[in-house]
Amino acid sequence: MSQFNLSIIVPVYNEADQLEALVRRLRLLDDDVVKEIIIVDGGSQDGTRERLASEFTVMTSAKGRANQMNAGAEQATAKWLMFLHADTELTSSHITAAMSEGALSKWGRFDVRLSGKKWAYRIIEWFINKRSRFTSVATGDQCIFVRREVFEQVGGFDVISLMEDVALSKKLRSLGKPACIEKAIITSSRRWEEKGTIKTVWLMWKLRFYFWCGVHPDRLAKLYR
Repeated sequence: MSQFNLSIIVPVYNEADQLEALVRRLRLLDDDVVKEIIIVDGGSQDGTRERLASEFTVMTSAKGRANQMNAGAEQATAKWLMFLHADTELTSSHITAAMSEGALSKWGRFDVRLSGKKWAYRIIEWFINKRSRFTSVATGDQCIFVRREVFEQVGGFDVISLMEDVALSKKLRSLGKPACIEKAIITSSRRWEEKGTIKTVWLMWKLRFYFWCGVHPDRLAKLYR
């Protein structure tokens, strides 16, 4: 199999709780489908950078996912960029699906599946995926991938404290609809479990509505925390 021209960019910050799982998943990614993995640390103080640097190339940048992902994109050398959250499970078969099904697109994202077993999560996933297809807007948990020249054309991620993924999607959809990969990636349901399902659903919808109304992302970030 020939190597896909893909750079995976992973922003991290104090990931000690899930560090070994992240390392294990990144190790399993086949060199035949990934040109490079760029990990961007935002100033971790729990040993995250040191642990990852023992096995991968790690760079540092100003804290904040937007800052970190933009910094990683600047260093990337591949034609395609894929932005992976540390708590999202991406496999080589996902990458193959993205690069094959999305080859003629300018950008894309995956359907998502929450890691928890509760039946309510299956309903939430269904709504997330349907909404994303209808609106052509993706969240970071859906592992956005984009052609490098297109990412640069729209100016990358807006440097805001929250909703940088939604803002990027809205810029990208003006250039074309995303490739919607049905092969779902698994992302952590930790927040839903810790904060409560109904409370988290309400918060997510409220944040998106406030963002649509023009509320500053700094205020939204305080609500999210």
